[in-house]
Amino acid sequence: MIKTIPFEMAGYRLDRALAELFPEYSRSRLQTWIKQGRVWVDQQQLRPKDSVKGGEVIELHAEAEIVTTLEAEELPLDIVFEDSELLIINKPAGLVVHPAAGNWSGTLQNGLLFYAPILSTIPRSGIVHRIDKDTSGLLMIAKSLTAHAHLVNQLQKRTVHREYIAITQGRMTSGGTVDEPIGRHRVNRKRQAVVESGKAAITHFRVLTRYQQHTLIGVKLETGRTHQIRVHMAHIHYPLLGDPVYGGRFKLPKDCGAELATQLQGFKRQALHAAKLGLIHPRTGEYGEWTADLPMDMDKLTKALATNDKIDGYR
Repeated sequence: MIKTIPFEMAGYRLDRALAELFPEYSRSRLQTWIKQGRVWVDQQQLRPKDSVKGGEVIELHAEAEIVTTLEAEELPLDIVFEDSELLIINKPAGLVVHPAAGNWSGTLQNGLLFYAPILSTIPRSGIVHRIDKDTSGLLMIAKSLTAHAHLVNQLQKRTVHREYIAITQGRMTSGGTVDEPIGRHRVNRKRQAVVESGKAAITHFRVLTRYQQHTLIGVKLETGRTHQIRVHMAHIHYPLLGDPVYGGRFKLPKDCGAELATQLQGFKRQALHAAKLGLIHPRTGEYGEWTADLPMDMDKLTKALATNDKIDGYR
């Protein structure tokens, strides 16, 4: 690809100029290509930090390359949408997104590499965001470097629409917003917490159904911090039902019937599902939105909660 740097970019760092000339690629990717010698400026090679004068002719040799050495594994994938640029996956609870210590195989990333080998040329196999192992629901996957840059940009600009459904402990009276920074817990470094030194985190929630001692809520994220919904709900004293980290000690509620007791005792994960995902399509520029029904375990739990209320005559 050949382009000329506009004179109004005089004084720009080379990597910044390229980021504006080639918005389909991330700045970090362009910096890597500059260092690899894939960028020529007036037939010379420069450093990312070198300044441009304007009028230079840029030659960019953007080539696909293997960026992961993970093993591809055949795994069942619930594909909600797919085209040449994008994959929307409905992830089941229990499936790890990225390999890490203790989970080097059997992850969503391993499965994606088997399903679409071209993803080996995309950073993190096209996965631009994640949800926790025991959270179910929708994830977007980029199938090209161009799509990857577009989706990352949308996440950074907070234009990706993400809605979750969750069940909390405690009966809420109304919805609201939690605007509290999140960072690592001061004592337990494996946990997150609301801390002054944390990163900005904003969570909106609304009541969908009130049960006797639980609440079904809809949650909309403006930011995407680690464990954000779980941390924010626990912070306002409505932790997610079943949450093994932030939910506190398990105990059966009062007036709990046998069926509800069975469902609660058997529910071993946070009751959280990524139900809706909306974004601007990287190629068409049109807004698209996808939904995923509640998984079976959460559906059974909500029905048991509703049935228990009726049996007890609760209003």
